Amino acid sequence: LWDESAAIYEHSLKLWEHLSEELEYEILLSQRGVLGLVHSLGDRREGMRRVNANRLNGIDAEWLTPAEVKAFCPIVNISPDVRYPVIGGTLQRRGGIAKHDYVAWAFARKADEMGVDLIQNCEVSGFDLDGGRVRGVHTNRGLIAANKVAICAAGHSTVLAEMIGLDLPIESHPLQALVSELLQPVLNCVVMSNAVHVYVSQAPKGELVMGAGMDPYNSYSQRGSPHVIEYQLAAACELFPIFSRAHVLRTWAGIVDVSPDASPILGLTPIENLFINCGWGTGG
Repeated sequence: LWDESAAIYEHSLKLWEHLSEELEYEILLSQRGVLGLVHSLGDRREGMRRVNANRLNGIDAEWLTPAEVKAFCPIVNISPDVRYPVIGGTLQRRGGIAKHDYVAWAFARKADEMGVDLIQNCEVSGFDLDGGRVRGVHTNRGLIAANKVAICAAGHSTVLAEMIGLDLPIESHPLQALVSELLQPVLNCVVMSNAVHVYVSQAPKGELVMGAGMDPYNSYSQRGSPHVIEYQLAAACELFPIFSRAHVLRTWAGIVDVSPDASPILGLTPIENLFINCGWGTGG
């Protein structure tokens, strides 16, 4: 609910809306809407606060009744006789998804065009310092000299920061995800439920992409925990009975960097010419 956080996420969304033109590469951005389901009175109060906070910041946001949730996403189960009855929802119509591998290739192509060297399988082992100023990065391929260095490593940001003596207020957790077999188009938006820790969207090819909550402990394991996936699928099938016969193809866990107030950390550090970009958590 920080005004600063609202502003940076709104700015980010505006950048996404013109990213294909800027990178000269199609990223299949689909602004199909992000629907947040609400299951309790506490969730409803929090959801309405967020909707109103966004509106006060000039950001479009809507509160939906259960009937309006059903009208926007017809396959959602809004029966009151389930473990997590839907009593409302929040909606950001400009939210959506992009094809992640297209985004990666778009940035890579444009960076290469601008003369940037992208070095894969290059592990950082330390930093080259001259007093309070960074001069480069030590890697398993040798020293890379640089006038400016940025730490932008998501869940491994703290690992790199510790190499240079910075203690970041960040925790790293595995975030579960999975994909299904290819299906006919059935889901016209992105649906999230913080109460049951599940989100789901349908990719352009047809597979369902689902995410779960974070494992409660700090870890760098990318395998995930079976009990989290089981809980995630049980909740998803209750909210979307139509998914009960779909088959899971693969699961994995990505390491996310979580700050205490769920707001990102961007900008300068006490070390000259060293910059930081972390704390985005489940936002990427």
